[in-house]
Amino acid sequence: MIPFANLLERLLFSPGRNAKLALLRRYFETVPDPDRGLALAAIAGTLDFPAAKPALIRELAARRTDPELFALSYDYVGDLAETVALMWPTEGDDTAPSLSDVVSGLRDTPKSGLPALVESWLDACTPAVRFALLKLITGGLRVGATARLAKLALARMSEGRVDDAEIEEIWHALAPPYEPLFAWLEGKGPRPDPPGRPVFRPPMLANPIEEPDLAALDPADYVAEWKWDGIRVQLLGGAEPRLFSRAGEDMSASFPDIVANLAHPAVLDGELLVMREGEVAPFADVQQRLNRKAPTRAMLERFPAHVRLYDMLFEEAEDLRALPFTARRRRLEAWFARAAPARADLSPTIGFTGLDQLRGLRAGAREAGIEGLMLKRADSPYVAGRPRGLWWKWKRDPLAIDAVVMYAQRGHGRRSSFYSDFTFGVWDGEALVPVGKTYSGISDRELAFLDNWVRHHTVARFGPVREVEKSLVLEIEFDGAQRSTRHRSGVALRFPRIARLRHEKPAAEADTLANVTRLIPGEGP
Repeated sequence: MIPFANLLERLLFSPGRNAKLALLRRYFETVPDPDRGLALAAIAGTLDFPAAKPALIRELAARRTDPELFALSYDYVGDLAETVALMWPTEGDDTAPSLSDVVSGLRDTPKSGLPALVESWLDACTPAVRFALLKLITGGLRVGATARLAKLALARMSEGRVDDAEIEEIWHALAPPYEPLFAWLEGKGPRPDPPGRPVFRPPMLANPIEEPDLAALDPADYVAEWKWDGIRVQLLGGAEPRLFSRAGEDMSASFPDIVANLAHPAVLDGELLVMREGEVAPFADVQQRLNRKAPTRAMLERFPAHVRLYDMLFEEAEDLRALPFTARRRRLEAWFARAAPARADLSPTIGFTGLDQLRGLRAGAREAGIEGLMLKRADSPYVAGRPRGLWWKWKRDPLAIDAVVMYAQRGHGRRSSFYSDFTFGVWDGEALVPVGKTYSGISDRELAFLDNWVRHHTVARFGPVREVEKSLVLEIEFDGAQRSTRHRSGVALRFPRIARLRHEKPAAEADTLANVTRLIPGEGP
């Protein structure tokens, strides 16, 4: 655990991306198997300990520390692992277990024996190692290192023999502690391709387009498409068909109605939607199908899945990714005419001659239930990642409302000492009802103001949550509104973020639930 703890501490206090990459690379090069693979899994979020939950840590802390002092400290710090690591009553003697011993102990120990085991580890660890141990148990390291960053570090570790796109292609079929992966990267073993299994290919992504980019764009070089409001997916047809999310998560079990129609060998790129009688349903209907490992017949019938195809990466064993977009599109159209897969169609391309025409199309996107436009260079190859200038996304303008802050909660990571997560609401008659929660869109200066405002305007406390005076108005931007059973208002906002603080606006003049409801597709005037 000690090398892993040192890594987490250095990652936490190294703000630069290149510095984090260097730390990760050095760790992977110097720490032996299986610990380096388990650390990789922890950073990538692929470790799971079902029997070890944060509640276990809170119970141990309540028993070994002053409960009142712990509650006050946790409320101030906002991070369970950091609070317990600092408050635990023993100093530790550096007899900490190894990372592999911790993982095997958490997996193999009966649930009834876990409290005593974790308690013995906490007694043996110094505060820094204790922090790493608790982060591992509770999940979510929050040290500024992501799975993507770890894969980039792995690619650098190979000294140019392997790039991060190749790692992405095989990642979904690997499991901790990733020993075949490290052997390949070090030139000691073959590429760990899953024998006979479909391989996910990293998707090509688009950059948001800004006005200077638009001004420099030559319409003759680009093809336009609609940007559909669904879930980006990759389809692998053939003897063992699969459906993957943009991140490489296997979604096949959740969408058997799509997978059943992928008999023809190909790797396709598209958008997962719900469609009824040829019409695209709101995104909320797609959400009903997500994360359901065994959807019922009623669910399949009520929310019929459909894929709108954008691109073709492989046809049988032929790699098409180096071809220009227009050539891949012709191959896709020819394949689709032969295969005619059910529950799928082709996303239409849009002819245009100038930017004014595109602006007019984009202006009508929301009314048509479309997220915006995609602009793709006609000669662009299919390149993993987000290469600038090849594909652009031009989303419709966001919606906005004025809402009142109702509750505040501490953030995580570097924001753990600040009240940075805000629940906001609108008026339903004389009462405020919540319609969303956000922590994004504010500057550090605004964060400091809001944190101070919350502390001086708290009217009640509910554990880590503070209820505040209903007097501060925020302008909230969001991508759309939808019906929701999770909010008392019956409405939820999609991707809300704070646009600005409305100091000058009285809370009584904030928006009403009726105004927000009119923004739900199909419910407006």
